[in-house]
Amino acid sequence: MKDTEPRLLVIQVPSFNEAATLPATLSDLPTSMDGFDVVEWLVIDDGSSDETAVVARESGAHHITRHPVNRGLSAAFMSGLDTAIARGASVIVNTDADNQYDARDIQALVEPILSGRADMVIGARPIATTDHFSVFKKALQRIGSWVVRLASGTAVADAPSGFRAFSRDAAARLNVFNDYTYTLETIIQAGRSNLRVVSVPIRTNPDLRPSRLVKSIPRYVWRSAITIIRIFATYRPMLLFVIVALAFLAISLASGGWYLYWKFMGEGTGHVQSAILAMGSGTIAFFTMMLGFVADLVGVNRRLLERIVYQSRMARFEQRGDTPPASNGSPE
Repeated sequence: MKDTEPRLLVIQVPSFNEAATLPATLSDLPTSMDGFDVVEWLVIDDGSSDETAVVARESGAHHITRHPVNRGLSAAFMSGLDTAIARGASVIVNTDADNQYDARDIQALVEPILSGRADMVIGARPIATTDHFSVFKKALQRIGSWVVRLASGTAVADAPSGFRAFSRDAAARLNVFNDYTYTLETIIQAGRSNLRVVSVPIRTNPDLRPSRLVKSIPRYVWRSAITIIRIFATYRPMLLFVIVALAFLAISLASGGWYLYWKFMGEGTGHVQSAILAMGSGTIAFFTMMLGFVADLVGVNRRLLERIVYQSRMARFEQRGDTPPASNGSPE
């Protein structure tokens, strides 16, 4: 950042049909904050069919980026980052349009970045004491956070939390490929990119509406499981394929050992199926391991592409005009 450049905080609010909740959400957002010269609000209207954009403007949003059709939460999140980076944000805060998170904690969220201790900060909700979270959902949150910590090498306490802050440099390094949610993938990307990720405790507000990501527990479990598997396949391919290969190798060794035992006992002909299973499982283990090596090489190419995207974003910021365009939507 240039020494003469004012420190700008952009608070982005991805929204889809949130005309009813946006007034409460935006009314709580700060208009000034210690450590920043300017605070601006950015609403991303993800193809809403209601008056989300109109309500956002009437409620004081400084900028509105609009998608012509609904593209999903991840696309809205990335549109916000691109727009905020292009506008020269020093720090970007992401919060939900349903007013789930207590805006009074934004200062606590950005403090680790301002003090130079973090590149990305995740707000950790008081999940154990949140009444509208079911026991099953609380368990899923803990399991999901544990998996993300394992994959990312970070110590994030509440991985699914959407209340988070990014330095400009950290935001420019993020790319989301999953169309369901950005929360897990961005943490793993940050960890794999050696960005400093920390958690801070935050407060939440009462529910204004049911969660749109958790429409039903079975569907949520299924989509979360698929998301985690895809994330591992993308960012830790060797680990994923080695785990699968070892499972088939264990089956092969067990079946082969069973066949050899009975063969030495003179009854091998009655256990030929164990030998077939051993050979089949061993073959699958071998080819799975080979796929792991190929996926790991593909991962090297992906990291090179991420570097190119990062450099492109930063170059666009350096060349920005007074009113830069949003890359994934149309600013209003």
